[in-house]
Amino acid sequence: MSSDTKHLLVVEDDPGLQSQLRWCFSGYDVQIAGNREEAISAVRRFEPGVVLLDLGLPPDPGGVSEGLATLEEILAIAPETKIIVVTGDNDRANAVKAIAMGAYDFYQKPVDSDILSLIVDRAYHVYELERENRKLQEVRGNMPLSGIIATSPQMMKACRMVEKVAPTDITTLLLGESGTGKELFARALHELSPRKDKRMVAINCAAIPDNLLESELFGYEKGAFTGAAKQTKGKIEYADGGTLFLDEIGDLPLELQAKLLRFLQERVIERVGGREEIPVDVRIICATHQNLPKLVKEGAFREDLYYRISEITIDIPPLREREGDALVLARSFLERFNQELGCNIKGFDKEAIQAIETHDWPGNVREMESRIKRAAILADGKYITVDDLGLGTPNEKAPPLNLKQVREEAERKAIRRALSYTGNNISEAAKTLGITRPTLYNLLEKHGLRS
Repeated sequence: MSSDTKHLLVVEDDPGLQSQLRWCFSGYDVQIAGNREEAISAVRRFEPGVVLLDLGLPPDPGGVSEGLATLEEILAIAPETKIIVVTGDNDRANAVKAIAMGAYDFYQKPVDSDILSLIVDRAYHVYELERENRKLQEVRGNMPLSGIIATSPQMMKACRMVEKVAPTDITTLLLGESGTGKELFARALHELSPRKDKRMVAINCAAIPDNLLESELFGYEKGAFTGAAKQTKGKIEYADGGTLFLDEIGDLPLELQAKLLRFLQERVIERVGGREEIPVDVRIICATHQNLPKLVKEGAFREDLYYRISEITIDIPPLREREGDALVLARSFLERFNQELGCNIKGFDKEAIQAIETHDWPGNVREMESRIKRAAILADGKYITVDDLGLGTPNEKAPPLNLKQVREEAERKAIRRALSYTGNNISEAAKTLGITRPTLYNLLEKHGLRS
């Protein structure tokens, strides 16, 4: 069954009503149960989002004891399921009792298919919203670091590295493409360190003109240059006792690299226009999207500074290499923008999900955030489409989720590689694969590779 299938269980012993209700709900996969035993079995097997439960079930079709017992047992097995109890005409007291026991709603006979459909649709909508919220809460609860949304092994490795490095004062270099969340990692390093109660000061070396960067970092004395009307502390001095984050350090001018290196070695600074050496106790975290070893070879970055700032290096993988993270991030962003923008979008349609999973995301998480916000604003329906995301129709298929399909695809690829490696020699290919020749012949037949 598809994960998008909406399962509805109808618990009713009247064959005529069973037939009527089965065809009432065209958008649902409807399962029928005639008694408590069948109902419980169906709940375990199909995990329906909504159960339509007649309280008058055998062996007490004239009463409600069996129906209420069924209600209680279903809620014990699947408390998140929305149960709508169906009662006889003028039986409001038992309907209220069922609600008190945990039923979602009630409906009194005779059955009006249009009204009942509206009640079921509403119940299923609430069920889906609650289920999506639970998923997001579970994901958040399992997030490795505050502010970082990730479940992939690639990101988990980076996060474990942060946890190990954070308690120390070792200078750390964060490497990753633009938009991968380097500043979030820097903040996590700070928050997990003994310096967390002090300030973290961030400066983007690429965003400040070269002629201003020195005074921004080191501060200046009154009269040091035109416009220096008073003594001013620099970013390094402001970070005393805490953490200094130098983003895009690969863009630091060469003349400033020498001054920064001296500070890293001696932990003292001199303000621009000053002569006094000022000791500063600060933990340094650097980040860049550039290839620093390449810059060192080209003479654009000092080799001694590179080794000084990269005592520990943490590689942050791009989004395209983070298995399964794209959809987790997309859903998390959608929930956030639903709240911020006052939207009520339920999720993504199938094509949008496929596009999210197969898009390369050259702008990484920053691009993802921008596209989800755009889609939340533009979406006309309850689900975000490919057009809303602005990604176009996906031109490749997402990897299958069915384990049998995954195994068969891996099997097919292994056989092709073995045949290519051995020059289509069946005996050698079977030996390479660790199977017998008859087994390989069977597999070739199975996967249509005989030709």
